[in-house]
Amino acid sequence: MAGSSLTTRSHLASYKDAAHSGFRALRVINDDTVAAGRGFGAHAHRGMEILSYVLEGKLAHKDSMGHVEVLGPNEIQKMSAGNGAIHSEFNGSETEPVHFLQIWIESDRKGKAPAYEQIAFQPEEKLNRLKQLASSTPVPGAVQIQQDATMAVAELTPNSSVTHALATGRAAWLHVVFGEVTVNLQPLNDGDSAAIENEGNLEIVDTGTHNSEVLLFDLA
Repeated sequence: MAGSSLTTRSHLASYKDAAHSGFRALRVINDDTVAAGRGFGAHAHRGMEILSYVLEGKLAHKDSMGHVEVLGPNEIQKMSAGNGAIHSEFNGSETEPVHFLQIWIESDRKGKAPAYEQIAFQPEEKLNRLKQLASSTPVPGAVQIQQDATMAVAELTPNSSVTHALATGRAAWLHVVFGEVTVNLQPLNDGDSAAIENEGNLEIVDTGTHNSEVLLFDLA
């Protein structure tokens, strides 16, 4: 297990960091805060599975497939860019900022038509358990992506834990959204990430005095 980070905190739509260009199929986790009334104008993507997860506020989305949507906390949005898609993202509020994570996972099915999904869930579904948000196979309550990977979220109360078994040859990326946790006894804090290989079972424990939230990616 090695500590690392793909995350960039920015107010910009672009990402470029030669030192952190990806981990297996996971390319980037953008941590964006957008001021009220601001956003990212229309821009194109190709060959990427783009997952958006709002932490605070509202994110307005518009794309070339005709979707005009608003995304809030406890929802997962997927845009499979496929052979080419254009989208724009703006703060859905004129008064409050929006804070969200946007994850890029490389597609393993190039040339497919673009696709869109947005699914809401209850906060209790992630409380002290791993709630699956994305999978390559159909899973109730999760979006489907074109890559052999899964994405899950858990909100942990103090001293609680969740476990995850990694199959032989697979790897994991753990990202701490907020809080203090350990993964197999290795400490991580707000914004930290860990690249995990050659581990069988993962135990994630909240070691702080407040709730924590983590995203866990299981990667081929």
